[in-house]
Amino acid sequence: MAKPLRMGVLGAGSIGLRGALAHLSIGDYAQSVVLGAVCDTVPGRAAAAAEKFGVPQAFEDYDEMLANGDIDAITVGTPIGMHYDQGVKAIEAGKHVHFNKTMTTTVAEADDLIRRAEAKGIKLVASPGEMLRPHNKRIRQLIQDGKLGQLIWAATGAGFGDYHEHERVREGNDVLSNIDPSWYWRKPGGGPLYDMTVYGLHTLTGILGPAQRVTAVSGTAIKEREFKGNMVPTGCDDNTLILVDFGNALFAFVYGTASGTLTPFARPTFFGTKGSITDKKLNNQPIDYPGREKAEALNDSALLPHVTGQHEKMEEAHVYEDIMQLVDLVREGTPTISTPEHARHVIDIIESGYRAAETGTAQDLTTTFTPAPGA
Repeated sequence: MAKPLRMGVLGAGSIGLRGALAHLSIGDYAQSVVLGAVCDTVPGRAAAAAEKFGVPQAFEDYDEMLANGDIDAITVGTPIGMHYDQGVKAIEAGKHVHFNKTMTTTVAEADDLIRRAEAKGIKLVASPGEMLRPHNKRIRQLIQDGKLGQLIWAATGAGFGDYHEHERVREGNDVLSNIDPSWYWRKPGGGPLYDMTVYGLHTLTGILGPAQRVTAVSGTAIKEREFKGNMVPTGCDDNTLILVDFGNALFAFVYGTASGTLTPFARPTFFGTKGSITDKKLNNQPIDYPGREKAEALNDSALLPHVTGQHEKMEEAHVYEDIMQLVDLVREGTPTISTPEHARHVIDIIESGYRAAETGTAQDLTTTFTPAPGA
């Protein structure tokens, strides 16, 4: 493409504001991507976001944005349970799509999006692109080189806690700072697996490759949560433990809990016959990787390919990076590690985990993926 990609932001909630609009409005990649439109169904929110971030068009109706928005692509930052239907509409309208995590809630939905996109020549990118991070690439290489001996097991996961109740975009009174988090506690798409554990699962499978089957236990531990004085019933499982079988007696423990963690967020722990890797340390010694000193001084996201200058110290820079992965894929044909096929495999683990818990029967996974060049 000779002209910059015109990006539509669907959803001016937490991720839309902090991950897409804040970063793209800086304009340092204006030769490649510009903000074209923003859409949110909450009255006044899209208009307020457009004014704050200098977006040319604001819509309260998604269909209207697809029909009349001056856009080539969309970044989807709405509740996870809405992603599939909105993705179908975008693809059928000829728009390239970046999906914030998680791309869909089921393998069938992911399959359909991938088929539709291929049929229409549409490009898809799915967050989170954890294997874009240099330390994860280095850990994968260390394990492949046998530094842990025979790999025996691994663990990853996350706990909900009360994180979403207290994000800064939820504690104010205006339309851009009173964003209701209730969807995180409802089906479809709610719960810590789709929202938080998904990061560690992308890292785990990015490093070890596709898994083969799962078994699990799952339920709802905290029956209701409070937001601004209102009690919200928990309509999804918020406490799930999954055992993942990678074959050859290599297993992983994966958790999405109502509270509490065993491992660093998005960083699996690996155990082998010659030791362990925990939180970027091999047998308690720091792992060296390109840019390590900068990452330690700033943050891990500061090493992502497009995260430079102002972006290095901003929130949700990894979301911005995944959006830029779509931009480069569309404009230059640059392959990306953040593929919908990898996202589908992670969805398979989550969906099959819930099914295993419900039925009491181990579930064979039906998907796979091939790591992109550079992973």
